Amino acid sequence: MDIESTTNQAESTGLPEGEGVIGIFDSDEDDEDFYDAMETSHGHVDSSDGANGNAPGTSAEDNLPQESSTTLIPRTSSRKRRIRIPDKPNDKANLWNIMKNCIGKELSKIPMPVNFNEPISFLQRLTESMEYSDLLNRAADCSTVEESLAYLAAIAVSGYATTSTRTSKPFNPLLGETFEYDRTDDLGWRSIAEQVSHHPPISALHAESDKWIYHHDFSMTSKFRGKYLQVFPIGNTHFIVKKTGHHYTWNKVCTTVHNIIVGKLWVDQSGEVNLKEHTTGASAVVKFHPYSYFSREPPRRVTGNVFSGEGDPKFSISGTWDSHMDYAKVTAVRGNTDDIETGKFSRLWSKHAPLADAEKIYHFTEMACTLNEPEEGVAPTDSRNRPDQRLMEQQNFPDANTMKVRLEEAQRARRKIREARIAQEGDSARYVPKWFSKELDEVTGEECWKYKNEYWSCKTTQSWDRCPIIYLQDEEEDTT
Repeated sequence: MDIESTTNQAESTGLPEGEGVIGIFDSDEDDEDFYDAMETSHGHVDSSDGANGNAPGTSAEDNLPQESSTTLIPRTSSRKRRIRIPDKPNDKANLWNIMKNCIGKELSKIPMPVNFNEPISFLQRLTESMEYSDLLNRAADCSTVEESLAYLAAIAVSGYATTSTRTSKPFNPLLGETFEYDRTDDLGWRSIAEQVSHHPPISALHAESDKWIYHHDFSMTSKFRGKYLQVFPIGNTHFIVKKTGHHYTWNKVCTTVHNIIVGKLWVDQSGEVNLKEHTTGASAVVKFHPYSYFSREPPRRVTGNVFSGEGDPKFSISGTWDSHMDYAKVTAVRGNTDDIETGKFSRLWSKHAPLADAEKIYHFTEMACTLNEPEEGVAPTDSRNRPDQRLMEQQNFPDANTMKVRLEEAQRARRKIREARIAQEGDSARYVPKWFSKELDEVTGEECWKYKNEYWSCKTTQSWDRCPIIYLQDEEEDTT
């Protein structure tokens, strides 16, 4: 399949101004350094000038038979999914007032109120990175790996599009928390995500259609440098085309949040996404240009090239990470790969238009509104069943804050019990994820968390015995 064309190369556009505050810490022990830092990748880009630190410009048991990894059962559904959630209450907490009261205290013991959250968990936010899954379908249908890489470069960039306005933080997943998202009936794919580790925090996701497999595990490190915070993602995304066996991987870039304490928050993305197809050696490099007050280039700019397995440039890519991506075929190379001529640019990807009054619903997209919609038959550990998150969505912030503290205290208690068992029994007492296992990827040679191909079979039979109790059902707390 050839890459679709459009008539005009897009121009960069300004960003609508967002609202909210980025959480810097949370109360669930030291996982706050990971997830609250991660939330800075969803910060606010202000419309003021970039000088003086202001913003520039305008993420059943083991013996059950495994599922087929080649074909999804076709289903039909007349389900109508919601496209709105309850409006965000006009109840703003002040981050600086909280921080003033925290001076001299251990940050990990200070509960961050849900006022700084959005009513979805990070596992749901991770799934939201597939909002533009049509790009994966097109990549799987392309006639050459170089064309596929152009589409995959676009989806790698599109994952940052919502960070321009989404300033509230998702809920930190509890260990063992899961989230399924079944869109087989309309989009042709389904996914399962699990919080597989608490120290260090790691989230794993596996999605699959009849054409492709998409999976990644996500961790990160962060550095707070006073005026700004830098977040460095760890782990690669994998994309496998079932028909050809082509196996693609790519990384994420560094996110920097400016004015973390004083002033209006704004986010910049910088670094390079390196994409590779491991059977042919074809590759692509997409550069996220850091903001410079002295540059005349548009802010949030991305540029790159797609190369054949022999290193010859085939396509040129350009756009902005908050708006669109375009591509053009390379027609001539003069001297080196930095000096190329291209044909006419065509559109690869455009960001969806925002919903009406999006600022009232946390700047959620249409897909984001569906993520926490109640659904029967999901695992008891599913994020939709998380009570503090549900209370927050229902605008009950006081009870949501109380429940959030209870859930975090229960998780700490389970951890202490587990550590005591490990001290007595050894590694056999360590927590074992239920739906993913850590394996060595045969193609890339790297360790990653791979799906066990068991979740959907368990859902069919409603065999949830392996799931831990993490949401305080009937006031009982699982200690396994």
